[in-house]
Amino acid sequence: MNKKKMLEQVDRLFDNSIQTIIDSKKLKSEVVDAVNLILDSLKNNGKIISFGNGGSAADAQHFVAEFVGRFQKERESIPAISFTTDTSIITAIGNDYGFEKIFERQAEGLISKNDVVIAISTSGKSKNVLKGIQMAKKKGAKIISLTGSIPVKLSENSDISIMIPSKSTARIQEVHRLVLHYICELVEEGI
Repeated sequence: MNKKKMLEQVDRLFDNSIQTIIDSKKLKSEVVDAVNLILDSLKNNGKIISFGNGGSAADAQHFVAEFVGRFQKERESIPAISFTTDTSIITAIGNDYGFEKIFERQAEGLISKNDVVIAISTSGKSKNVLKGIQMAKKKGAKIISLTGSIPVKLSENSDISIMIPSKSTARIQEVHRLVLHYICELVEEGI
């Protein structure tokens, strides 16, 4: 591909990303509801739990790091755990019970009534994520899901679902990262 065509392609990619961000502004109420759910949890000695697969696992870890460390301001550490960081737990559960159980087993042992789960899946169909939120609900946690535009079991089984208006995995993931940063900023301002 020559440079001119590549430049045109990059323009189209930026335009597609920008349009997805603009289209996602309609989700501002869900974002605010998610922030309030997290703030209520923290006020009641709850913690934030996050998980997903692949790129969503990385987003879950990044999100939790912003709370345990800091996002933009100095403050006390916020209790948060990503179920995707302990390779010993993941591989043991995967080996002994199957990959579909890696979040369910962690939820069973680590989630309490006042916790909030952030479940991230661009497709919304990941069996291990679905099993994780089912166990989290059984333990009394509230569920916030981040997914794409197609209603699926993940969004249907969540207290709040932030469904990015796109079918492109890349565009969905890009906006998930923005939304997670917006949540971090608003939670920091609210505590």
